[in-house]
Amino acid sequence: MTAIQPSAFAASHHQAPAKHVLLISVDGLHQSDLAWYVSRHPNSALARLVGGGVEYTHARTTTPSDSFPGMVAQATGGGPGTTGVYYDDTYNAALLPAGTTSCKAVKPGVEVDLTEDLDKNQASIDAGQGLTGLPDSILSMTGNPASLINASKLPVDPKTCKPVYPHSYLKVNTIFEVARSAGLRTAWSDKHAAYEILNGPSGTGVQDLFTPEINSDALGYPAGDDWTKDNQATEQYDGYKVKAVLNEIDGYDHSRTHKVGTPAIFGLNFQSVSTAQKLPASDGLKGGYTAKNMPGPLLTKNLDFVNAQIGALTSEIAKRHLADSTTVILSAKHGQSPTDPTALTRIDDGPLLDGLNAAWKKLHPAAGDLVAHSVDDDAMLLWLTDRSQAATEFAKRYLLAQSGTGTDINAAPRTFTRSGLSKVYAGKAAAHYFHVEAGDTRVPDIFGLAQYGVVYTGGTKKIAEHGGAHADDLDVPLVVSGASVPDGVRDSTSVQTKQIAPTILSLLGLNPRSLQAVREEHTTVLPVR
Repeated sequence: MTAIQPSAFAASHHQAPAKHVLLISVDGLHQSDLAWYVSRHPNSALARLVGGGVEYTHARTTTPSDSFPGMVAQATGGGPGTTGVYYDDTYNAALLPAGTTSCKAVKPGVEVDLTEDLDKNQASIDAGQGLTGLPDSILSMTGNPASLINASKLPVDPKTCKPVYPHSYLKVNTIFEVARSAGLRTAWSDKHAAYEILNGPSGTGVQDLFTPEINSDALGYPAGDDWTKDNQATEQYDGYKVKAVLNEIDGYDHSRTHKVGTPAIFGLNFQSVSTAQKLPASDGLKGGYTAKNMPGPLLTKNLDFVNAQIGALTSEIAKRHLADSTTVILSAKHGQSPTDPTALTRIDDGPLLDGLNAAWKKLHPAAGDLVAHSVDDDAMLLWLTDRSQAATEFAKRYLLAQSGTGTDINAAPRTFTRSGLSKVYAGKAAAHYFHVEAGDTRVPDIFGLAQYGVVYTGGTKKIAEHGGAHADDLDVPLVVSGASVPDGVRDSTSVQTKQIAPTILSLLGLNPRSLQAVREEHTTVLPVR
């Protein structure tokens, strides 16, 4: 550990235990982005945050590096094998298809979709609540998003013949449940109603859960586009969540309707860095990076935006005389790959999977498609209809034998080999990778690690993605700053974002081992004292 310049943000208030922990996830942000920004803006809000606490310079998020396992890890202390959450859109071999009402003799196996598709109305930022005056009235959205989920789209439990809500799909408890059982208040702000998974198995972990739908129609922007298709729109969307958290800092619920007290655990995710990294261009500015780890104009502008918003949050904490009792944790659910624009190879995965299915049927004329479900961003996750080792090895061999032509950063042709994959874990090897038993009902049958720079997309509208296991996917910031934390420490120890969960409980004086995943994975508290 090395000491760096102390900050004024958290001056001399490090002895008392924290009463509040504000968790901020800046989706897509890399540790290299944070270091780049702070070095150029030494008096910025982000620099003050770093200087007022411990910065872990070698922190990694989950593999797969998707938003759902990434956020769930921060809230539970566990990885996908323990939590049962591998991605936001997966498959379960034991549950029954959505809409099943008579469960006898129904064949199991169903997509488990934890995206905007679950909303009663995914075109609306209120997910179908029916508010008037949107989007500016969005702070009036319910803090109970489970009520906005269309139950007919949920998988069905064969034992009860009832829909499985996201919170009951989670296999372990959350920090929010532990805090509530201790009589503490909880809140969170995120991007889909499906984030009610953070309530945990009890269904009651987060008292005030504000989830405006990010993939809804962005009112005031070009028709047909959602809030992620224009970086300015994403900033506006993020701004609503910031307002919600400012209201909570002031002791109100997210809508500023009821005075309830500042939560013990609360926070939000920012989405706008992610869109600035993914979009080729937006608002007249070029997206992504100009060279390896060098943010381009759109991303630079957005880092300024996030810095200003974090400055507003920390200023409000100080204004409300909460700095002595509040710890702020900054991290990210995932990074984004590639940060080197010259490495980009976009591959349409559709023909690869169609070819795999066709090759399988040629050998098994009576069989249907081999691929039951796939999720391919910058990794490849496949669930198969035949889970035998012979079938999974067949899929692996087929994929590694495929070559073709994709596109580079300039949309020019670029050849690829091995389906763009560097390594493929099949069947038992995939289960072993995730530390689960072979035949586990949730684990993918194929987990393919993409070659660096590969993004699976059928077009040229994306220049980066996440989900894989490259450093660009995994290397995220982790800063613990404020109450009960020393100033100006830079720690190069290798740590994981799942350690955030037990650390939050420890900071609040609660037992980290109250978390099932912490006990199962022996997840340790971050060394902050």
